[in-house]
Amino acid sequence: MASHKKNAFKYATIVAMGGFVFGIDAALISGTVNFITDEFQLSDIELGTAVGAPAWGVLLALLFVGYACNKLGRKKTLQISAAVYLISALGSAFAPNYWTLVAARFLGGLAFSSISMASMYIGEIAPPQWRGKLASMIQINIVVGLSAAYFMNYMVQNLANSGAEWVSALGIDTNTWRWMLGSEILFALLWFVLLFFIPKSPVWLVLKERIGEAKDTLRKVIPENAVETQIVEMQESLQGKDVDRSDWAQLKEVFSKPIRITFIIAITLAIAQQATGINAILFYAPTVFEQLGMGTDAAFSQAIWIGVISVVFTILGLMAVDKIGRRPMILGGMMWIILSLGICFYGFQTANYTMSEAHVTELTVIPNAERLDVLVGTSFESDIDFKNALTETLGEADAKAYSSALIQKAANIHGLLILIGILSFIAAFQSTVGPVMWVLFSEIFPISNRGMAIPFFVFVTSITSSFVQTFFPWQLSNMGISYTLLFYASTVAVGLVILFKYLKETKNMTIEEVQMALAPQKEI
Repeated sequence: MASHKKNAFKYATIVAMGGFVFGIDAALISGTVNFITDEFQLSDIELGTAVGAPAWGVLLALLFVGYACNKLGRKKTLQISAAVYLISALGSAFAPNYWTLVAARFLGGLAFSSISMASMYIGEIAPPQWRGKLASMIQINIVVGLSAAYFMNYMVQNLANSGAEWVSALGIDTNTWRWMLGSEILFALLWFVLLFFIPKSPVWLVLKERIGEAKDTLRKVIPENAVETQIVEMQESLQGKDVDRSDWAQLKEVFSKPIRITFIIAITLAIAQQATGINAILFYAPTVFEQLGMGTDAAFSQAIWIGVISVVFTILGLMAVDKIGRRPMILGGMMWIILSLGICFYGFQTANYTMSEAHVTELTVIPNAERLDVLVGTSFESDIDFKNALTETLGEADAKAYSSALIQKAANIHGLLILIGILSFIAAFQSTVGPVMWVLFSEIFPISNRGMAIPFFVFVTSITSSFVQTFFPWQLSNMGISYTLLFYASTVAVGLVILFKYLKETKNMTIEEVQMALAPQKEI
């Protein structure tokens, strides 16, 4: 492999590691849900706020990240994000109370904007024929991070239950959730250090009219004989644009008529990707598996399967994105997602919940379990009805504390069918819509406004994600798991119709060629 290809791969790998830290930061909370609910006596909305706090934090960050990327440069802004991840991980692990935990996780959300910066940076240093694969590395790092988080949660959970003296000495058994969240610290520190070894973005250097430095960077990632041509293309793409290159002017251009089709594609992708409910499944994975009637330990181990499926299918998507193309992968993936969510809806919708006398006798962990005698023999047609009956019988605190054990006993459910549906959904998302959105974001925006456009549409994605994460516990309690998943499928179907009409193929094109390919549609 030529040295410039090695360099492009190396720089993209380092920057994409931000996705790994993001995945860890985002998914570690999934293992702590029951622990923090018990310790801080949280309501559904309070729990959703703690889990979803980073998504709200990123909303604030994305208001300023475009300015920071243009003012300070992509590299320096990425370094700031890595430092914020580190501070957030320390604050979360040592949080003395609920609001400190929320604040620390909110702070971590500020660093989530590094995903948009990584997409921007890789799109600017990657050779056109490699851009799809290199930009997709962000998604594969995210899912590897998610997988690592599930595995670390599982290991900490097992250690906490092991009874070993050294475990007690370190407080793993009494501070289990803190050890889970603290496992991010080392990875955040490593990413921060590695970012000192990447060059500045050539696009940012051209925007700052530092042409000599831009050529030096390009020589590291493309053949020498292509450097001058690439510089000329970048400069030509800026000609004819509004002389005012302020952040406000760039943001106004996002809404302008000449890039209307780009706007429609980007806004639809930004909403539909998160409206799949992917983060509800990923960030509440053990909780979701508990709805299948699994115990807590089984739910933790099953969550690891989500990580494994995510890694395998993201790699397949990474290999396919520059062969199959962006349009067929997005449209096919959305249809696959709808089908998978439909399978889950059917499985949960046909479930019922019945307590027997044997069940009550076996539930020795519940104080005064005989209170459940009034429910014996009664069949409940939905998880909502069953949970409401438990709340009336046991009280809200006990019903919430022992819901996993109770569902495990009472559920009569198509567990295998639903498990297949969930894993199929994960496979569909991680091989198509997940990585390909970032590929498209890295290439569909013109050089003149990509510094503001990419953070803006990631802002939209983050708004959608924040609502999904925050209200998922409420949806489980009020809509039930089946109708929550049906809601997600319906939203994706709307996005599919819009993208079927507007999405164009962009594989193997330079950023400048993508603009020319979209230009005929903009004039319609």
